[in-house]
Amino acid sequence: MPTFDPELLVEALLLVVYTVVAGVLTVGGILVEQASLQHLGGGEAMIAMWMALLGGVMLYAGAYGLGYQKVLSKYV
Repeated sequence: MPTFDPELLVEALLLVVYTVVAGVLTVGGILVEQASLQHLGGGEAMIAMWMALLGGVMLYAGAYGLGYQKVLSKYV
């Protein structure tokens, strides 16, 4: 009979949480960047720049910070 290892369950749960949060941040960053381009096209340059900065931070945090450093480097 296999033994139940709670540390393995915690690691698997962390992998799922990190993956979901990285995906949400990355998709959110892409959507904010798209909205930034729409505001830039509408003539609202200041709002577009703030949204571009926010989208860049979200993309960095999602794709690199969580996706690459937490998920890929530790689990793959």
